Amino acid sequence: MAKPKLKKHIINRDWCKGCGICVKFCPKKVLELDEEEKVFAARPEDCICCKLCEFRCPDLAIEIETKE
Repeated sequence: MAKPKLKKHIINRDWCKGCGICVKFCPKKVLELDEEEKVFAARPEDCICCKLCEFRCPDLAIEIETKE
């Protein structure tokens, strides 16, 4: 089975409260909080599509879309 590849990060900035849980759980340090304390994908090319950020976000503000 092939590893999924990142198509895109879907981040709903209106739902993000800036708690940083996704940033802390990301094993590749892809995510960061900006000056407004909202999450963004600073290094999307490093994403391994583990979806820990998506699963851990208490506000459902992140979705990882993959392609085969």
